[in-house]
Amino acid sequence: MTATPIWTPNSWRDCPIRQVPAYPDQAKLESMEAKIGKYPPLVFAGEARRLKAQLANAADGKAFVLQGGDCAESFSDFTANTFRDTFRVLLQMAVVLTFGASLPVVKMGRMAGQFAKPRSSDNETQGDVTLPSYRGDIVNGPEFNAAARIPDPARMEFGYFQSASTLNLLRAFASGGYADLHEVHRWNLEFVERSPLAERYRDLATRIDETLNFMTACGMTSANTRDMRETDFYISHEALLLPYEQALTRIDSTTGDWYGCSAHFLWIGDRTRQLNGAHVEFLRGVKNPLGMKVGPTQEPDDLLKILDVLNPDNEAGRITLISRMGADKVGDKLAPLVRAVQREGRKVVWLCDPMHGNTISTVNKLKTRNFDAILSEVRGFFDVHGAEGSWAGGVHIEMTGQNVTECTGGAHRLSEADLGERYETFCDPRLNAEQSLELAFLVARELKERRAAPAPLAVAAQ
Repeated sequence: MTATPIWTPNSWRDCPIRQVPAYPDQAKLESMEAKIGKYPPLVFAGEARRLKAQLANAADGKAFVLQGGDCAESFSDFTANTFRDTFRVLLQMAVVLTFGASLPVVKMGRMAGQFAKPRSSDNETQGDVTLPSYRGDIVNGPEFNAAARIPDPARMEFGYFQSASTLNLLRAFASGGYADLHEVHRWNLEFVERSPLAERYRDLATRIDETLNFMTACGMTSANTRDMRETDFYISHEALLLPYEQALTRIDSTTGDWYGCSAHFLWIGDRTRQLNGAHVEFLRGVKNPLGMKVGPTQEPDDLLKILDVLNPDNEAGRITLISRMGADKVGDKLAPLVRAVQREGRKVVWLCDPMHGNTISTVNKLKTRNFDAILSEVRGFFDVHGAEGSWAGGVHIEMTGQNVTECTGGAHRLSEADLGERYETFCDPRLNAEQSLELAFLVARELKERRAAPAPLAVAAQ
């Protein structure tokens, strides 16, 4: 039996790596890594362990996971209102899903660090000009000019401080009364009343209202019950920029274990999940709960080998597999993976990312996603897990609290002609606030129906 190689925070540097920026000044990069390495951690090991325990419940079918936020955060879109509105919609979705699943909902934001962006090509060409691809604000700028596209290590420091500020605000929202269940439900009632599908959602909203009234009558109020006025909220991002991730890796003083302290939850992308690659090597050594995107090219045997590396002790809550197949592939491509994981007794959380596999281009070359396709992939995800006897553990979506017009469909029937009204993403298209809530209500109804009936049922389409 081959011995497991010794892991160190920089052992990834001896491995093949993909999606790495070509920094022109290595001395400047090393200086910035050393500088960030002296800064305080953004998150703490105890918080990551608490999240891992909650994800372990999700792996056992005792919780449901909601993960959402921007495709890639922008340094320029840095306002309290932006974070407040996204946090608010995630809370609203969580209340609806909690009622639908009759289970706790683990809440994670793609926030406070989701600055790096993988690319299909190292270069971008416009006309007769070719420049390095934009890789997210933590690496270079989105403007199409030579100066902006040069990878700049100073951006890592800016990203650190912006993440710290965002996290500070999120902690205040989560514990300062903004997350009060009664307030969140009031926001949901406002959404129901203005939705074209109000009748479809009103019954669920009324039942939530009755439950809260019953709890109040029993003496459980926001004043005396912490869980009614506060919530646990965790941050997550793709661990793509490894120099930054290594710089924020710390030893936990209570256990002696290494933790990635840039976020509570870190994931490996579909483009960087090579078994012998740098990203798998780095993340195998930190004790955070980890995610991995699983696309249609993933083979069952390779998946099991990666699980052996990332989770050799088969620890519940350690690994979350995030399926991103596309509505037309989820049935055929996901089932063999779920079957292999079930057969080998691997303890994982399964999430559905119905966004990335359903991106299309309009005639005007705008990227968009259709709400019906997103729902179709969610439906297929639930169907596969129902057929394989596995727990469909949650959803992972790209969304915003703003009423942008980037994805077509939904209750308000946005068309391609509407996209130009508020198409604000500089990355991938996001569900807007109303589409996100609509998805939550439909998934909640799906969960209630599946728990009540032995046979798989489908998410209602528009």
